[in-house]
Amino acid sequence: MARGHGAVDPMTPEQLNDQTQVLGKQVWRVIPYAKRYPLRLLAGFIGNACARIVDLVPFVAIGWAVDYFTSDIMAGPSIVQSAVNSINSDPAVGYGFLIFLGFAMLAIFQGISEYSWQTLGYKIQHDLRMDATRSLIDMEASYYDMRQTGQIMSVLSSDVNQLEDVVADSSTSIIRIVFTFLTAFVILVLMSWKLAAVLFGPILFIIPCVYWFSTRVQRKYRKQRESTGDIHAVLENLISGISVVQAYNAQTWEANRVNRESGSYRDQAIGASRDRNRFLPMIYVIAGIAFGLLVTAGGWLASEGEISTGELVTFLLISTRMTMPMFIFGILINQLQRGEAAARRVFAAIDLKPTITDSEDAVELSDGITTVEFRDVHFTYPNTTIKVLSGISFKAEGGDFLGIMGHTGAGKTTILKLLMRYYVPDSGDVLINGRSINDYTLDSVRDKIGFVSQEPFLFYGTVRDNVKYNQEASEDELEQALKLAGAWDFINDLEDQLDTMVGDRGAKISGGQRARVSLARALLKNPSLLILDEASSALDAETERRIQENLIASGSGRATIAVAHRLSTIRNADEILSMVDGAVVERGTHETLVDAGGVYSSQWTIQTGDMAGL
Repeated sequence: MARGHGAVDPMTPEQLNDQTQVLGKQVWRVIPYAKRYPLRLLAGFIGNACARIVDLVPFVAIGWAVDYFTSDIMAGPSIVQSAVNSINSDPAVGYGFLIFLGFAMLAIFQGISEYSWQTLGYKIQHDLRMDATRSLIDMEASYYDMRQTGQIMSVLSSDVNQLEDVVADSSTSIIRIVFTFLTAFVILVLMSWKLAAVLFGPILFIIPCVYWFSTRVQRKYRKQRESTGDIHAVLENLISGISVVQAYNAQTWEANRVNRESGSYRDQAIGASRDRNRFLPMIYVIAGIAFGLLVTAGGWLASEGEISTGELVTFLLISTRMTMPMFIFGILINQLQRGEAAARRVFAAIDLKPTITDSEDAVELSDGITTVEFRDVHFTYPNTTIKVLSGISFKAEGGDFLGIMGHTGAGKTTILKLLMRYYVPDSGDVLINGRSINDYTLDSVRDKIGFVSQEPFLFYGTVRDNVKYNQEASEDELEQALKLAGAWDFINDLEDQLDTMVGDRGAKISGGQRARVSLARALLKNPSLLILDEASSALDAETERRIQENLIASGSGRATIAVAHRLSTIRNADEILSMVDGAVVERGTHETLVDAGGVYSSQWTIQTGDMAGL
C-alpha cells in the first residue's frame, strides 16, 4: 500500500497558482452541481430569458407611440395594431397599457429568476461545502500535521460562499448579457442594419480589453484568497492560544502578526482593484464611442428618410440597454475571476484522495481484537529522513496489559498511530488476530479500539454529548463508563451534571476532568483493545490508582496498550517495553526491569526519589 509520502497536495499555493487563464476552468465545475436541481435551473434560465425579452417591449411601444403622435398614423405591425385597438379605442391608452404590461411581465419573470438562482446558489453552496468536508474528514490524520486549521476553515467558509455568489449573480449576468444582446440584435438589425453596424462595431474592441484584464488580475485574486486563509489561520491560532498570549505579554507581537497577514490581503486587494478600475473605464469609453456614433448616424439616416422618428427613438432606447450589458460584462469578468480563485481552492479540497484506504479485498473485523502484533516494524515520518521506529516487535493478547515507556521522541506514540492506521509502516507488519491490519477495513478496526490521546479533546457541548459521541448508549451504560473512568463523582458535583456545558475544547473543566471524560468515551465503546497515550498524565496518583483498579476489574478479556512517562501508570503491566531512539532496548515486567538496572530502572529511581542507588 502506498504511504503517500510523495503525494502531491492540490491545496498548496504552488499547485493552485501553476497557470494563468483568461477565465479559468475550475469555476465551471459548479455546473454539474447545478444539474442536480433541474427544475430550479430551468426556472432560473427561462425566467431570466423572458425577463430580458419583455424588458425591451416598452421601448418598442414607445417608438410606435412616437410615430403615432408625430404622424397621426397607427404605427407598427397589423397584429400589434389590432391588439392595441382591442384594448381601447384610443391608441394612446393602448400603447400605455402595452408599456405597463411589459413592466409587469418583467417584474414577474425577474422575480422567478432571482428566487430560482438565489436558492439554487444556496443549495450548491451547501453541496460544495459538504463534498469538501467529506473529502477532508476522509483524509488520514497525518494530512493535518503540517496544515493550518484557519486555511482549511477559509476554504469551507469564504471560498464556498464566493462560489455561491458566482451561481446567484454571475449566472444571471451571463444569461442577461446573452439574451439582451440576441434579442436587441435581432430587433435592431430588422429596424436598420446600418445603425446596428455602427453600434456593434466598436464593441469588438472589448475583447482585447477582457483578455488584458483577465490575465493580469486572476493571479492577484488567487493570492488574495490565500491571504484570506492566512488571516483565518493566524486568528484561529490567536484565539485558541489566548491564555498563552497573555501569559507571555505577547499581545503586541500577535497584533503585529495579524497586521502582516491583513496587510498582505490589503495589498493584493488594492492591486486587483487597481487593475479592475483600469478595465471598467475602457468599457465606458467604448460604449461612449458607440453611442455617440449611433446618435450622429441615426440623425442622418432619419433626415434621409431611411428610418422613422419612432424607430430612431426605439433604436436609441434599446441601445441604452445594450450599454448596460457592457458594464455588466466588466463586472461579470471580475466576479468570474474571483470565483475562479475560490473554485481552485474548493475543488482542490474536494479532489483530495486519502493515501491510506481499504484494499479491494479488505474484510470486516467482525469479532473482537484478540491479538495485536508488531513484526520488525520500521517507520519514518513523511518528508523527513530520521527513522522513528527501528525493528519494533511485540505481541499482546486479549486480557494483556502492555506498557511502553521511553524518553520524549523515542517513538512510543508512533506505535499507537500505526495501530490506528494514521500511518503505514515503511516495512514490517502490523497484525490483528494474526492477519495484516491492511486486510481489514479501517472502520471495522477502529470500531474495536478505544483510544484516549495525550491531549484529550472535548467538543463544544455537554458532558453527555462528549461521552456518547457518535455512539448509542443507555443511561445505565453511560453511568457505568463514567464510573470506570473515575468521572462519576465530579460530574455529580457539577451544577447541571451530565448536561453541563464543557466549553470550547472542554475549557470549562480541568485537565484531569477532561482526561476522565475522554476515557469514559473510549470505555463506552466496550472496546476489545484500549489504547492510552499518556491518558493519566493530568491525574493525581490516587485517582490514577482507582481508575487502574476499575479497568483491571472490568476488562478481563480486553487488551490494553498504554504509553506513559510516569512509570506508576504501567507498573502493573504484564510486559513493559523500554524504548530509546525508536528501538526497544529492554522488555519485561516491572520487577525484572528494575532489577536489570537499565534505562527503566534509572527512570524509576528518579521518579520515586530513591536516589541511593545512583
